[in-house]
Amino acid sequence: MAGGKETPRQKMIGMMYLVLTALLALQVSSAILLKFQFLDESLKEVNDKTIVDNAGVVSNIKSKVSEGGNRAKDKNVLSEAEAVRKETSELVNYIRGLRTMLVEKSGGTNEEGHYANPSAEDIVAINMIGAANKNNGAAYELKEKLNNYAKFMRKYNENMPESLARDGKDDPIASKDREQRNKDFAQLNFEATPVVAALATLSQKEAEVLKYEADALQNLAQKVGADIIKFEKIFAMARAESKTVAAGTKYKADMFIAASSDAITPRMTFQGKPINVVDGKGQIEFTAAATNYDADGNSKQTWKGQVIIDKNGEQEVLDVTEEYIVAKPVIQVQSASVQALYFQCANELNVQVPALGAVYDPSFSATGGSAIKGAKKGQVTIIPNSTEVKLNVSSGGNALGSETFKVRPIPRPSLVTVVNGKPVDQKRGIPAQSIRAVEIQAVADEGFKQFLPQEARYRVTKWRAFLVRGSQPVDQAEFSSPSGDLSRFAAKAGKGDRVTIEVLEVKRLNYQGNPVSAAASGDGIFTIPLN
Repeated sequence: MAGGKETPRQKMIGMMYLVLTALLALQVSSAILLKFQFLDESLKEVNDKTIVDNAGVVSNIKSKVSEGGNRAKDKNVLSEAEAVRKETSELVNYIRGLRTMLVEKSGGTNEEGHYANPSAEDIVAINMIGAANKNNGAAYELKEKLNNYAKFMRKYNENMPESLARDGKDDPIASKDREQRNKDFAQLNFEATPVVAALATLSQKEAEVLKYEADALQNLAQKVGADIIKFEKIFAMARAESKTVAAGTKYKADMFIAASSDAITPRMTFQGKPINVVDGKGQIEFTAAATNYDADGNSKQTWKGQVIIDKNGEQEVLDVTEEYIVAKPVIQVQSASVQALYFQCANELNVQVPALGAVYDPSFSATGGSAIKGAKKGQVTIIPNSTEVKLNVSSGGNALGSETFKVRPIPRPSLVTVVNGKPVDQKRGIPAQSIRAVEIQAVADEGFKQFLPQEARYRVTKWRAFLVRGSQPVDQAEFSSPSGDLSRFAAKAGKGDRVTIEVLEVKRLNYQGNPVSAAASGDGIFTIPLN
């Protein structure tokens, strides 16, 4: 069946066709044969009503032609409608003749009104397909008549397919079945088919023919005004110059009436492309975007559309042009270190665009570093690798803008010497015998630690100590952790000696927990006098 807008009756026929196709695939039983008969009778009832309706459309066209003064153009439309009705009637009568022939040759009906031999697959095969390998059954003539009808109807119905009787290879369902795709139309529809199923198949073909006739007659009826357009829905509308008005300025709007009709569905386009039409109103939705903004952050844009109405077979096109203002979204960045980011550190930012509200769906990219989207909306981590980072913000695939940040170097940690748990006063020194448990601490810059505590974790990983007397070293030791035991220095040291410490390596744990090299403040060498 063709697509397009279908009546409830046509939709019901389509559903019956699907059920019929499913039943044909099942093993035949008496219960299924009864279901075939039910489908056949239902289709026959619908077809009879459709024939009456289609004849009524032709009568309506004839009346409208008379009311219009029997103009030559309108009379030509009536002639075409009568030709469609005649061609359809001949084909329907032919199909119903095939039905009568199958019923009679299978024994007719019994006293209860049921078919005497509802299965009778041999009767169907002999009469519809023909003797073996001869392909001379009535289904081949039916195929020719159906396809000739389709050819005739294409000039009246743009939805008319090229063929109404398809072989297996051309059928959208059968072509997917290895056993069915090589069958011709007759074999596909009437091979191994009970009488009741064959009758239901014929009724379905008749329904399809009548459906296309109904579409064609409606198209012809519109050309003479047989379909009267009544505006059932009248409503008031207003169009304001702007929905946003500053205090102290004038609000301006046009108020007018609009109407829609259930009898027609006008076609509408937006920027040259079709759009959905609901209750006579076209639904336009798009993501606003602009590239150039004025000093106030506004950009005037225009969209164009068309409303296309069929009036007596002729199209009337109404153009629509509408202006709108795109306001540049304001990007708000929240961070403790928003004025400048730290080099090769995980700088966490919270980027929000209040104007977008709930539709805000951010994505980020960065120049001069990398951007990692966070778990919550608007959260992003920037890891700079240059002296300046440009953060690009988009929402739903549409670019919103960018923010540029300066990048500052990581402050060097200070080194603190702790002996026996107490910081050492390098000017006053310590007693010689107390130089035992020594720890070298790398202390982060306080401001850096407050901004990025996960980045401000330092550790001295290698240092060297010398016991010096006069200008000569007496002993030395090297350690690969912050703490070291200098008890042997204490055993050798005397008043006036000194301990010189040289820090060889400092590491910093970054946000990923990976150690990276870090430089401490100063030269990393300091001396502790021994008293």
